[in-house]
Amino acid sequence: MNKGKVVQVIGTVVDIEFPQEQLPALYNSIEINQDGSKIVLEVQHHIGNNWVRCLALCPTDGLERGIEAIDTGAPVAVPVGPATLGRLFN
Repeated sequence: MNKGKVVQVIGTVVDIEFPQEQLPALYNSIEINQDGSKIVLEVQHHIGNNWVRCLALCPTDGLERGIEAIDTGAPVAVPVGPATLGRLFN
């Protein structure tokens, strides 16, 4: 798993810098752990200078520059099986 750092936050749009040659693939899930909570983002665009532009899937209140972000190496996934049978997801 590649690690990057948050460089810019504009509402639910978050730019993250990764080491050279370690950019996550488009639509990969990125996780940020902050104050005991997990913020999940999805990579939307490679914007150059080893930066990716992500869309947060939950509120980004209190998110600051410099916080570590981890590329999960996989797209956002929804659990399936008996536990989710008959449930609605938004």
